[in-house]
Amino acid sequence: MLTMSTNKTHVVIVGGGFGGVKAALEISKFEDCQVTLVSDHDEFRYYPGLYHAATGGKRSGTHISLRHIFDDAHVKLVKATATTLDRAKKELRTKEGHTIAYDQLVLALGNVTNYFGIQGLPEYSYGIKTGDEVKRFKQHLHNQLSADGQPDLNYIVVGGGPTGIELAGALPAYLHQLMKNHGVHDRRVHVTIVEAMPHLLPRSPKLISRAVAKRLQQLGVKVLLGQAVQGETADALMVNGEPIKSHTVVWTAGVTNNPFFKVNNFKLTDRGKVEVDEYLQAEPDILVLGDNANTPFSGMAQTALHDAEFVAHNIRLVLDGHMPESYTTKQPVSVIPAGPGWAAVTWGKRNFVGRIGWILRSLADLVAFHNLESWPKAGEQWMLSMQDAEEDCPTCAHK
Repeated sequence: MLTMSTNKTHVVIVGGGFGGVKAALEISKFEDCQVTLVSDHDEFRYYPGLYHAATGGKRSGTHISLRHIFDDAHVKLVKATATTLDRAKKELRTKEGHTIAYDQLVLALGNVTNYFGIQGLPEYSYGIKTGDEVKRFKQHLHNQLSADGQPDLNYIVVGGGPTGIELAGALPAYLHQLMKNHGVHDRRVHVTIVEAMPHLLPRSPKLISRAVAKRLQQLGVKVLLGQAVQGETADALMVNGEPIKSHTVVWTAGVTNNPFFKVNNFKLTDRGKVEVDEYLQAEPDILVLGDNANTPFSGMAQTALHDAEFVAHNIRLVLDGHMPESYTTKQPVSVIPAGPGWAAVTWGKRNFVGRIGWILRSLADLVAFHNLESWPKAGEQWMLSMQDAEEDCPTCAHK
């Protein structure tokens, strides 16, 4: 059993994403607190950049060692998967056998992929949510060209949200570069993005949706809207009753809340989010933030960071004998790249598209890294995130 000094408040944080890491960094500054971060992996993943890693960017630009982030912070790291809670004893248990006592528990576990029960997707589709998924996807692209000497008939990205758009926009140029590296010439690349809703980016203004669709079409991406995926086989994706031949389908269309909350009988909304009060508290001494909480802008990295700072601030107030403050929402800035040198931005009531959007996205990445690291470290990470040409393929590595 893991316990901490009895004269300090033990804050246990579960989750190594934006919300969990930021909360740990902020709370570890309090001398009367001891912080334990429980995460099922050793690295922080920068999800906004994973599409770039999947299309030739450096993996190190999207993954940062948690030990590196907490190098100067007093945070105990436990690599484990949280499984159950004993609320009466105030203990968290893990799959690996840990029992961790807490005074305050902060849950920021993030989402997991949701295939909506569609047959064949778990077996045959690709994802880019983790480093392993990115590696598998890239190996598939290279193996096709090495083994068959030709690209796929169709490369299909399912999901018209930010991740799907980012990947679809980057794929044409990346595939052409791979074909050049492998000596495959004069082959047309067919990239299609499939979205079940009538327009891309359902949460964005229609002006932005239309601009992004037009940009993708300019890049040679076919945009299918209002099209429902019904199944996948080894050779095709079934869309609105019609098969589209493909061996390369990337699923970015669905996520759901971490199963930890359902298993542990939290009160959930119809969408599976955790019900929280005005302090982001789900139950006494249990706080839920970021993707897991039922808040207006849940699911955005900026929201997770905002929630983490709010939770840390309230913990400080309570420890000092004050009443906690009520949660206020903060609308995130949406910055979505669609191909090299172009991005769509929604900043409050203002919208930008094109080169200026791309510049704003680049600066947003730098600010995001600085939320977790000092300016010098953030600058180094930012430079890594923009670098291309990292390939495991022997053919491409020597180009």
